[in-house]
Amino acid sequence: MTDTEGAADVSVANDASVAKLSPKDRRKRITDRLLADGQVTIEELVQELGVSQMTVHRDLDTLEHQGWLRKVRGGATATPNALFESTARWRGAEQVAAKEAICAAALAMAEPGQAVIIDDSSTALPLARALSSRGAYTVITNSLQVINELAEEPDIRVIALGGEYHAAFNAFLGMSTADIARSFRADVAFLSTSAVDNGHCYHQAQENVLVKRALMAAARRKVLLVDHSKFGRQALYELAPLADFDLVISDDLLPQEEQDALQSLGVRYELAAEGSQRR
Repeated sequence: MTDTEGAADVSVANDASVAKLSPKDRRKRITDRLLADGQVTIEELVQELGVSQMTVHRDLDTLEHQGWLRKVRGGATATPNALFESTARWRGAEQVAAKEAICAAALAMAEPGQAVIIDDSSTALPLARALSSRGAYTVITNSLQVINELAEEPDIRVIALGGEYHAAFNAFLGMSTADIARSFRADVAFLSTSAVDNGHCYHQAQENVLVKRALMAAARRKVLLVDHSKFGRQALYELAPLADFDLVISDDLLPQEEQDALQSLGVRYELAAEGSQRR
């Protein structure tokens, strides 16, 4: 992106101040818009940003390469599908109440003094926040947000898994992160996934699957935290069979047919709600 690009687009702008936005500021506006609305058209961005269609396309290409969005005909979307996982900001705003209920139930699996693995999922983030009020823990994580949440907690020892930083996931991912993860042994791992279908869980990003599998291998017990909206979805890469987890925790909006499927597979599960029962 060149410095002359904005000047070339000034004639398109309805507001001269908007036309002076830097490429970085334009792209932040685009991601903010997608976070709020889930999708946006090229024409809407042309009007809002006061730039040409070519400039908007270049911004969307850059953001797509970084994993922030998926370009579609005439615009872009943050909605996940089998090939595209939405950003950490988008996921953090989805199914908030369900995720909090799931993590409240998961706390019973983490006893003070234990070494606990927490992955980079937005589902597990409320669990990290709740640990600080329950005593001393060692938390192993590849999530930058979890690291920042717990960094100043005096009773929490944080072990940060390094590697290549991926802004869209706000996490460290890839082969080097997986190699580091395999060098630890924790009491329990809390993980989530993008999709659950036919007794298996899946994710759109191969580098994410590599790390999640390594985190599973590093823990004595494995707990899958997954809200009802993930069931029946598809994603490209298989993470693991549900039977590989010691417990699957979902919320009480999980359809009965999905509950029946879990029971038929012999998967131990819990629905997070008042009066929930383990099966």
